[in-house]
Amino acid sequence: MIKNYFIITSIFILLLTLSAGCTNTNEKAATISVHSDSEYVNTFEDLHLGILFDFDFTLPDADKRWVNLWVERYIDGEKESQPLTQLSYGNSPTNVEHGHLGFGMIHTSLEDTLVFLYGPGVSTHPTRIEKTSNTDVISSWDYAIGNEKVELESDETKILAVYRETESSTIRTVDLQDEDSVNEIIKQDNMVLLLKVKIEEEHSTPN
Repeated sequence: MIKNYFIITSIFILLLTLSAGCTNTNEKAATISVHSDSEYVNTFEDLHLGILFDFDFTLPDADKRWVNLWVERYIDGEKESQPLTQLSYGNSPTNVEHGHLGFGMIHTSLEDTLVFLYGPGVSTHPTRIEKTSNTDVISSWDYAIGNEKVELESDETKILAVYRETESSTIRTVDLQDEDSVNEIIKQDNMVLLLKVKIEEEHSTPN
């Protein structure tokens, strides 16, 4: 366990160091794209830490906006009343922020999993979540957007990634930006995690 916590601490230092930064841009809409071959992802894979969804994120007017990033969990089709984990930040001292944003799941030597969120210069403390009672399940995870930059307009909620567990022998691929398809896997799978983001002009708690 001491070794695990040392690795986790090192990862967070890396996240805070590499995710800080800014760049100049004339775009007013925030942009985000998948960064599946980033140093973060490679570190997770090399150390067999778990799963990491990493994105390249740019936020113009960062001094006037708030970023809400959260994970919803659905168990047997039912949404939990509170986000599994959430991160909300804003009022940056710089006009433009650019860096890494994402969601990590760390598998420990115990049965539980540690989850965390991060953005440019910020991150949450790892939160321990208990596994579901189902043991005979298969899991699948995927990004909901592609490698091309996607614009995020203010007050728009966007699904960024999905993690799924099911007792079925196969997991069918669906369009993760189609609301009906997402609702279908929520009903069919034993557990679904949805990573979502929303940019706002003022701070509020995600629903």
